[in-house]
Amino acid sequence: MIGKMARATASSPTPSGVRTASSSEDDPQKAAAAVIDAIDPQSLAGILLFCSSRYELDEAARAINRRCENVPVIGCTSSGEITATGLTESSITAIGFPAEDFTLHPMRFEDLDHFDGIEAHQRVRRLIADATADSARLGPEGSRAALFLVDGLSHREEMLAATLQEALGEVPLIGGSSGDGMAFKQTFIFHQGQFRRDAALVAVLSSRRPMTVFRAQHYAPGEIKMVITGADPVQRIVTEINARPAAEEYARLIGVAESDLNLHVFASRPPMVRAGGEYFVRSIQTANPDGSLTFYCAIDEGIVLTLGESIDVIANLQTLFGDLRTQIGPIDRIIGFDCVLNRIEAEQRQMGRRISQLLIDNRVVGFNSYGEQYHGLHVNQTFSGLAIGR
Repeated sequence: MIGKMARATASSPTPSGVRTASSSEDDPQKAAAAVIDAIDPQSLAGILLFCSSRYELDEAARAINRRCENVPVIGCTSSGEITATGLTESSITAIGFPAEDFTLHPMRFEDLDHFDGIEAHQRVRRLIADATADSARLGPEGSRAALFLVDGLSHREEMLAATLQEALGEVPLIGGSSGDGMAFKQTFIFHQGQFRRDAALVAVLSSRRPMTVFRAQHYAPGEIKMVITGADPVQRIVTEINARPAAEEYARLIGVAESDLNLHVFASRPPMVRAGGEYFVRSIQTANPDGSLTFYCAIDEGIVLTLGESIDVIANLQTLFGDLRTQIGPIDRIIGFDCVLNRIEAEQRQMGRRISQLLIDNRVVGFNSYGEQYHGLHVNQTFSGLAIGR
């Protein structure tokens, strides 16, 4: 990753491959300009970008818009970026899809508190029809996926993911919730030239290349269980666990003092829920002064949770990348949506460099999110994404 320079670090794509570039230049206009220029925007079907929340976003948007006339650009703010040179922070990272092999059709939803599921279903069906017609030039044998980005503080991911996946039919949805470092103040998506709050977007990516979506987590259920006995699922706040104050009881179960609860503890011992025969992480965001816990996802009363235990993250990722190659052959690029708590735990366990190198070796570019979406599910503490073949 470059330091305080305007030029961007670009990847070395395969012939006609997906292009990537990133810059950590302090000036937002210089950083955005360098990144966009490096991927030759006018030859692209569309651009996906991830922008650190440290930047003055309106300034970055102006530089992007000057260079991307008639090219769809989608993106969001991040809590860290995954670049062609590994894990980093405070950068702008872009992914460009060459027009000869891809089409990209985005659609935005706003005012998420008043999201109309019926209207959204109709709009998505029209989007699929448009994408299908436009991608006909790519040939009869192709693949399709729906990239999904959403305001990470909207608390609407569950409803949106379920509704949109139903409308998408066989087209798999994959994406992430935007972040703002770990400030939890303002998170944005980028569409039609602006960074926007209280919004989400879905973009149908079609290609003549093989593509597949995936979800991986490096946690397994342990022996300790708990029951949610008090909760506000709309605000994602749990007030009671096992009929005791939530933070106090969670701390007791994992063997630490309530005063020691922090992001590192939450990342290492996440609760998990069993659904459809699988276990999914339900990550804790904060311990609140009133003794409650705020989660990254909706939690209702009566839910039984199991404390998760970390397994070998390196081996888990190596298995994942091997499986992806078995499915689609040699990989051109993997777009990764990696929960920010995974990054925190990796740093705590001093594994950041090893994981970063593994992501480099397997051509991963993406961002650290406040949650991930896989098919119709909103999930936590996963490494999810889209693998694109050559």
